[in-house]
Amino acid sequence: MTAFEDLERGDIVWASDPLSEKGRPMLILGAPHLPNHGTQLITVLLSTKTYHEEALTLRDDYEGDPLGERSHVLPWSLATLNSAADVEHYLTSLVDERTEDVASQLIDYISS
Repeated sequence: MTAFEDLERGDIVWASDPLSEKGRPMLILGAPHLPNHGTQLITVLLSTKTYHEEALTLRDDYEGDPLGERSHVLPWSLATLNSAADVEHYLTSLVDERTEDVASQLIDYISS
């Protein structure tokens, strides 16, 4: 089990979904340490379904073991995780280049 404070950009975790009562995989895009709060994980949601043409399909983009089903990153769906209680467990990691692609897509998406 990876400690909350040891998670980093590119890691995929199973975490509490702020939009439903069930968990889901989330890609960590940032893990800043804030002076008055501690570590927060800035994430985007993953789904096995694509709801939007701008969803990014993950194929051979894993640094670790791939997820069981084909997954899609939803770069417009941000969630901030504030504590270890929000994260159930570590799943795998993406290669740096794909993580950068996701971050770029997010920036494009929110700045348009």
